[in-house]
Amino acid sequence: MVQNRATPMERRLAAILVADVAGYSRLMHNDEEATHARVTALLADVVFPAIAEHGGRIVKNTGDGFLAEFTSSVEAVRAAVQFQTRVNQLAMNEEEHKRIAFRVGVNIGDVIVEPHDIFGDGVNIAARLQGIADSGSICISSAAHDQIRGKVGVEFVDLGELILKNIARPVRAFTAARNGHAFGPAERARQDSPLPRRLSIVVLPFANLSGDPAQDYFVDGVTESLTTDLSRISGSFVIGRHTAFTYKGKSIDLNQIGRELNVRYVLQGSVQRGGSRLRVNVQLTNTENGSYLWAERFDKPIADLLEMQDEIVARLARTLDVQLVAAESRRAATRLNPDAADLYFQGRYSLNKGLTPEYLAEARNFFEQALAIDPDHIDALSRTATVEAALAVLFLTDHPREYLAAAETKVLRALCLAPDHAWAHLTLAIVLICTNRVGQGMAECERALALDPNLADAYEMLGVAKNYMGRATETEAHIYAALRLSPRDTSAFRWMNTAGFSKLVIAADAEAAVWFARGIEANRNYPLLHFGYAAALALLGRLDEAQLAAKAGLALDPGFTIRRVKEGPMIGEPAFATGIKRFVKGMHIAGVPKG
Repeated sequence: MVQNRATPMERRLAAILVADVAGYSRLMHNDEEATHARVTALLADVVFPAIAEHGGRIVKNTGDGFLAEFTSSVEAVRAAVQFQTRVNQLAMNEEEHKRIAFRVGVNIGDVIVEPHDIFGDGVNIAARLQGIADSGSICISSAAHDQIRGKVGVEFVDLGELILKNIARPVRAFTAARNGHAFGPAERARQDSPLPRRLSIVVLPFANLSGDPAQDYFVDGVTESLTTDLSRISGSFVIGRHTAFTYKGKSIDLNQIGRELNVRYVLQGSVQRGGSRLRVNVQLTNTENGSYLWAERFDKPIADLLEMQDEIVARLARTLDVQLVAAESRRAATRLNPDAADLYFQGRYSLNKGLTPEYLAEARNFFEQALAIDPDHIDALSRTATVEAALAVLFLTDHPREYLAAAETKVLRALCLAPDHAWAHLTLAIVLICTNRVGQGMAECERALALDPNLADAYEMLGVAKNYMGRATETEAHIYAALRLSPRDTSAFRWMNTAGFSKLVIAADAEAAVWFARGIEANRNYPLLHFGYAAALALLGRLDEAQLAAKAGLALDPGFTIRRVKEGPMIGEPAFATGIKRFVKGMHIAGVPKG
């Protein structure tokens, strides 16, 4: 009997060039037909001839860019320099908002070859390098740089080891330069380096103030772990730890570091051990003007140092995410022509202010503007889905099922574009749990935590799931897990609301009131906390206080009615249904409108 054998895959070593048009979505939004015509002409008249001249082949077009393959890295970079130089020359006299420029990434790697495509880590790294290249510039890997040094007529500036999205190991990268300056379009010719990227940061080695060299391992561990965790922040650009550690023990000029590494932010810190306690100080600085954006101190008893390191790093990473978003939002608000990323950060900042109808509408507006410029902006797409889900599950609409359906459609599209997007998995979890697919939702929470262990909101959603499953006594433990990870989180008020509701479900009304009061103290702009507090107080017989709490909730959401809760999409187990009835009864006693 003859057995069929699978055809062996063809592999070969190749130089891979990936390019796209910088700001293509914005250009198309401003003038679709003219942009398409100009890009097509540049590709046909300038780019593709340069690639052919240097022995390359176009593997495929990608709408606003292309993937090309060469047998020589020298020829790949020579082709890139040739067409970038010409395209930049043609753009010199154009208005900035109309200027077309390419970003190019080049890498060497072993690839899988198919008739109309090539695959492999080598291609993925080239694509990520293209993504970090400046408009009009070229970014190459160290593997390519080793081959082309001194052979292409252009010098390259060492960017150090970079942590690239979805690439397991740090990649050392180089950017093209001329006369010591960044190689790019005409408007950059007067600058010493490209502008720092948004959320670009270096974590400098923390100082060991304990006077005990034996503690260096712990101090360095905090620095290394924090570098890794910050790289999980969507959109972040984090300098690799090996480059950061070259500054260890040196006198530091933060402005100089910002210029050398082309980063906008620097995180510094120190660790000091005294007796049975450990103190960690951190501060975040803007390298462009030297201003301090945020400072924090952690003072804890010494127990298991490694466990303590994990806790400190997790808290820092979570807090830095919020602080960096706030900083970028303030910067974006001053720009006359914000791009999709600017608008996304402003939307995030609106969400962080509170979950009122007003702030949710404000956030949605920013996210939708971002998507109008860049329809595939994953972060804006996933957060838009979050807003839709929030309007449904927080009883802020009379049509919750429609909003949940819209949220599911949007978040599934986001996950098609970025399957490993932690926040998108969490948003899908919210939708699944709140549409009575609790088991699937819990699996999505676990997936989100596997992708981002610092995503404390996922612990809260596991607690929500336990409520729906009739296991409300287990919810509080999940809330404590979230608070342990990020005790002063901007979302902590919402977690406290979940804990409060779990106590209502099991008729522990006094404990419920304490949780709701804590949540209100953390953020007074969350209507559901006030309604939960009103229900708990009413069930405790504290009617005057309950009525005041109800009025506070209605001031934030005048359209709220008990009918929204009774007609909500969440069904849950009998114990959960009983808890909803107790919530409704308490609100009725407190004077919340029936609707």
